Amino acid sequence: MNYLLSFMSHDWSGLVIATVMAIAGGGLVFWSRRGRRRSPLVVGWIVIAGSGVLAAGATYHLVRVAQVRAEHPVPGKLVDVGGYRLHLLAEGDARGGPTVVWMPGGHAGGFALYHLHAAMRGETRSILIDRPGSGWSDPGPFPRTTPREVAEVVAALRNAGERGPFVFAGHSFGGLLLANIARRHPELAAAVVLLDATPPDALNYAPPNPFIDDMFREATVTMFQRAFGLHRELAERLFPRQEPAEFARISQLVKLRLGDAEKALRAIEDSPRTYAANRSSFEELRRGGLGYEETVYDGDLGDMPVYLVAPPRMAEFETVAKEVLGGKATPEQRETIRLQRFYTLTRERYMDVSSRSVRVFAPDGSGHNFPYEHPEFVIDTMRRVLRDVAAPADATAPTR
Repeated sequence: MNYLLSFMSHDWSGLVIATVMAIAGGGLVFWSRRGRRRSPLVVGWIVIAGSGVLAAGATYHLVRVAQVRAEHPVPGKLVDVGGYRLHLLAEGDARGGPTVVWMPGGHAGGFALYHLHAAMRGETRSILIDRPGSGWSDPGPFPRTTPREVAEVVAALRNAGERGPFVFAGHSFGGLLLANIARRHPELAAAVVLLDATPPDALNYAPPNPFIDDMFREATVTMFQRAFGLHRELAERLFPRQEPAEFARISQLVKLRLGDAEKALRAIEDSPRTYAANRSSFEELRRGGLGYEETVYDGDLGDMPVYLVAPPRMAEFETVAKEVLGGKATPEQRETIRLQRFYTLTRERYMDVSSRSVRVFAPDGSGHNFPYEHPEFVIDTMRRVLRDVAAPADATAPTR
């Protein structure tokens, strides 16, 4: 499967598939004519016709990719990390303090947190990084794993000439990735800010999560759609789907917060390479949990300043519980109560990764995507972290 994902991560993959189909169809026609067999002849011409349609779509995709890259040139710089390049956007002056490195959730490109970067770059140095396959970065090798992406992000920072220590700030799965960087490279971390980071226990011990399975299937299908020119606008018209109201609300909020950055990211990621990388990343999440190499355990970050920033409870719990429990969730049901307790407590486990951890509560009523609901709160929190890091350790060391 990794060989297939590596192949599909190239924009020309659809054209190669169409060409192979055309050759196969032509061979079938030739063989059937020599043997005077009618059925294979018909099948051969059908295959040839189908390959022509696919070739047209694949050619359109290549033309569109060229247009999109002309309209949205690389905003930062492409940094070699060992035969492939990662996109890194670094702006602002650190002014003697640490640089902030942002990492969005899922496997999204760095521009998914552009609104926070834009707000902080006037006060410190701020960095956005596109993991392989996302944003403007090259696809990179497969599979997409947390240990591999730790090494890639660290190499991108070093090869770009950025010097730590850094304040690593990651949302959701991006928070788990940056916590892994801090564990493996503590010399690079001045502090870690976990913006409702994905807790490993929520993957290892929770009931099967249909949302992860849905994302995995969607990434697989979309990878092939994009290779043959079925891009987002057309695909959404041909295959409309109704997403939960809460997810639709957040999608609109992301567009509002990011503005032109969201349009650029959506356009540049409308490619099979993005969905091949997503599929591989989701495979790590759905394979039965994260293992020893991907997990940050109790005490792993020593006395490093760690800020767990999250709402006091899971605001989207009702939507999630209905999916996880098969639509049978009610406030009175024992399993519903247990699930809510489980998700609440697994998040708090991050408090034990360091002896210098502090819990910061997001505004009341906010959910997992509070960086979009309340960006000003996140910015104020980052200012606090930078002040703490700059102050004498014995005077302002974060505590529980």
